[in-house]
This record gives sequence, structure tokens and C-alpha cells, in this order.
Amino acid sequence: IIAEITILSNGIPAAVGCLAAAIGVGMVGAKAVESVGRNPEASGKILVQSILGMALAEAVAFYAIFLAK
Repeated sequence: IIAEITILSNGIPAAVGCLAAAIGVGMVGAKAVESVGRNPEASGKILVQSILGMALAEAVAFYAIFLAK
């Protein structure tokens, strides 16, 4: 039974890391939409910055998945 618990508990850090990445991407997207609503002329610059922010947040998920194994 210890082996089964160990196998199941190995996925918990990966799940938490992916959850954190999903929350981060959602926050970046929400703030980007809010920023474009406030200043539509800057939508190009906001888009570039939000894509960078989302990519960095997604990197957290990849680190969590690869380091959990």
C-alpha cells in the first residue's frame, strides 16, 4: 500500500504547479482585457506584454510536471 500511495502522491506537486499556472494565465488575461478597455490605442503593446506574461506563467507548469517525476 505504501508503493501505491507514493505513486499517487507524486502527481500532487505537478497538479499544484499546473493549477498555479492556470490561475496566473487567467490573471494576466483579465488584466490585459482591462488594460485594453482603459486604453484601446495601446492594444498592440498590451498584447505583446500579455503573451510574454502568459508564456512565463505556462513555464511554471512545465517545470512542475518535469520536476515532479
